[in-house]
Amino acid sequence: MASSPPPPPKLPIPGRRNILITSALPYVNNVPHLGNIIGCVLSADVFARYCRLRGYNAIYICGTDEYGTATETKAMEEKCTPKEICDKYHAIHSEVYKWFNIKFDKFGRTSSPEQTEICHVIFHKLMENNWLTENTMQQLYCDTCQRFLADRLVEGTCPNKVCNAAARGDQCETCSTLLNPTELIDPKCKVCKNTPRVRDTDHLFLELPLLKGKLVNYINETSVAGMWSQNAIQATNAWLKEGLKPRCITRDLKWGVPVPHEKYKDKVFYVWFDAPIGYVSITASYTPDWEKWWKDPDNVELFQFMGKDNVPFHTIMFPSTLLGTGEKWTMMKTISVTEYLNYEAGKFSKSKGIGVFGNDAKDTNIPPEVWRYYLLMNRPEASDTLFTWADLQAKLNSELLNNLGNFINRVLSFVAKPAGAGYDSIVPDAPNAESHPLTKAYAEKTSKWVEQYLDAMEKVKLKQGLKCAMAVSSDGNAYLQESQFWKLYKEDSAACAIVMKTSLGLVYLLACLLEPFMPSFSEEVLRQLNLSPEENLSFSEEKGEIAKAKSPWDFVPAGHKIGKPVPLFKELKDEEVALHREKYAGSQAERSSKAAADAEASKVANQLKGSKLSDGGPKKEQKKQSGGSKSKTAEADITVAKLDIRVGLIRKAEKHPDADSLYVEEIDVGEGTPRTVVSGLVKFIPLEEIIGKSVFSAT
Repeated sequence: MASSPPPPPKLPIPGRRNILITSALPYVNNVPHLGNIIGCVLSADVFARYCRLRGYNAIYICGTDEYGTATETKAMEEKCTPKEICDKYHAIHSEVYKWFNIKFDKFGRTSSPEQTEICHVIFHKLMENNWLTENTMQQLYCDTCQRFLADRLVEGTCPNKVCNAAARGDQCETCSTLLNPTELIDPKCKVCKNTPRVRDTDHLFLELPLLKGKLVNYINETSVAGMWSQNAIQATNAWLKEGLKPRCITRDLKWGVPVPHEKYKDKVFYVWFDAPIGYVSITASYTPDWEKWWKDPDNVELFQFMGKDNVPFHTIMFPSTLLGTGEKWTMMKTISVTEYLNYEAGKFSKSKGIGVFGNDAKDTNIPPEVWRYYLLMNRPEASDTLFTWADLQAKLNSELLNNLGNFINRVLSFVAKPAGAGYDSIVPDAPNAESHPLTKAYAEKTSKWVEQYLDAMEKVKLKQGLKCAMAVSSDGNAYLQESQFWKLYKEDSAACAIVMKTSLGLVYLLACLLEPFMPSFSEEVLRQLNLSPEENLSFSEEKGEIAKAKSPWDFVPAGHKIGKPVPLFKELKDEEVALHREKYAGSQAERSSKAAADAEASKVANQLKGSKLSDGGPKKEQKKQSGGSKSKTAEADITVAKLDIRVGLIRKAEKHPDADSLYVEEIDVGEGTPRTVVSGLVKFIPLEEIIGKSVFSAT
C-alpha cells in the first residue's frame, strides 16, 4: 500500500496568528544529551504543539548545524570526510528526536545549497551597505600540514600560572579560562604534533559598533513586547555593557560556506555568522515561498528557543546581520532561554561522555513521555537544575503513576464495569450537573487552572503550564474521593452520573492540556476514551473548547461508548534505578557511585546553609546515640547523614517584610502543618515562579 504524500507546506494566512518557531540548531558532531534536548529542541516542540492545539498557524523549523572546526576535527578523528560525519550524525539526531516525539515541520541541515545561496545574498547586502571591514589577525600556521590551525586543532599548556594544565586553543577545561591559540605555552598542532608559527592572515569583520543604534532600538522595543526571559536580557545587556566590537565573520577552513569574494575565496564564513542563517535556509528547503515567513514582520511572530550560551548570537549577532541588510526581515519577537541541566553530581559533557544521551534514554525502556515529563518539570528556566535518577523515579511513581494515571484509570475502569457495578462503558447522561454543589465547586477550580495554564503557555512559561495541568489531575483525584462515587452509585444514581460524566470530561481535558508535553500519552488516553486523536486533540476558542472548561461535564457526550481502560504508567523500581545510575553515571563518567553520592550530599549541605528553618509542626524527638551522652562540641558536629532531609513543595511565598533579599515561604513536607522557611532566593527565582517548586527541608 502506497504511503500518503506529505502535506503541502504551511504558509502565513492573513487574519490568523502566524507563528514561526525555531530551536537552536544542535551541533552535528555528537549525540545529543538530555541537557541539549530540554535546552532547545524539546522546549520548542512543546510550544509548537501548544500553538497547534490552540489553532494557531505555526511551523517549527530546526536542523543540524554542520559547518565549522568541530566537524573537521571530528572527521579527522574518525578518518572520514566532514560530509560523511554530517550524514552520520544528522541521521543519529533525527532518530533521537523521532523517539522523543519531536514534531518538526522541517528538520534540515546547514550543509545545503539553500544555505550557501542565502548566506551569499546577505553577505552582498552587508558589503553594499558598508557594514563589513577588513583587518589583519595573527593565527598559528602549521608548515607541515600547510594550513592555518583552528582553535581546536592547537594543544598546549594553559597560560594561567595557577593552572598549567593541558589545554586546547579555545579553552582550558581544567580552569575554564577562554583562550586564543597564540596564548598557549608550547603550542602543538593536534594533527602532526609539530610546533606551528604565528602568521598574519586577513579577515572580514561585521562592524557591530556602527550598527549599535539600530540594534539597541530593536532590543529595547522587542525585549519588552516579546517578554524576553530574564536570563536572555541579562546576557544581552552584559555584551552591550562591555562594548560592541567588530566581529570576525570569516575563518581559514575548508568545511563551510565559501566567501563569495575574490580575495577571500579560500576562506569560509565563521559558523556563528552562517549558523543562524540556517533557520532561513532550512525554511527555504521546506517551501520555496520562505520569504512569506521570513520577510513579513507585520504578520509573522518569531519565537526562538535556546540554551543560555547561545543568547548573544541570537540577540546581537544575528539581528545585527539582518538589520545590516536594510531589508524588512521577520525579526525575533520572543526568546526563551534555559540555564543548564546538570547530571547527578556533575555536568553533562559530550567530550567526556558524562550523563544520559538521547540513545541511552531509549535503551532504559522508560517511555518517551516519561522522559519528556521529567525534563519539562525539571526545565532549568531561571537557574540550573539537576537530573537525578531518584528524582526521575519519584516523579514517575508519585506524579505520573499515583496521581495522573491513577485518576484516569480509576474513572475509565469504573465506567467500563458492567451494568450493576458501573455503566457498561457507556457515558451516562447528567442533566443539571451545575446544580450539584461539589461538582460546581470543582468545575470553578478547574476553570481557574485552565486560565493559569493558558497564561503561562502564552508567556512560554512551560514548566508552570505543566504544573497547572497536573493540578487539574490532583483536583480530579480529590473530587472523586470527596464525592464517594462508589457509594453514590447505589444511593444516588443521578449524582453519581454527574460525578462520572464530569470526571470523564476532566480525563478528556487532561489529554488536551498535556498533549504538548506528553503527546503519546494524550493519544493513548483518547484511544481509551474511544475518541480519534486527529479529530479531538484541540483546545481553541473558535471551537468553544476553552469555554467548556467551566462545565467539564460537556466534553464527552452522553451515550458515547468508551474504549478499554489499561494502565498508562509502570512503576520504576529501586533495583532498576540502581542499575541505571551505575550504568550511565559510573561507567560513562568514570566516576564511582560513592564519589557521586558524596558530591551530591555536599551540594545539599551547601544549599541548606543560610536558610532558617522553622518547623510549623511538632518537633520530632531526637534519637539518642548509643554509648551515653556526648559533649556539646560533639553534638554540634552534625553531618548530613544525621539530618532528616525531605523534599517539600512551596505552597505559599511572599517578600520578607524586613529584608528585600529574603522570601518567607510555607513548605508542605507531608506533615499536615506546613513549615515556614526564610530563604535568600529573591536574587535567583522570581516570586511568580517560586510557587510549586520542590525544595530540600531539614530538621
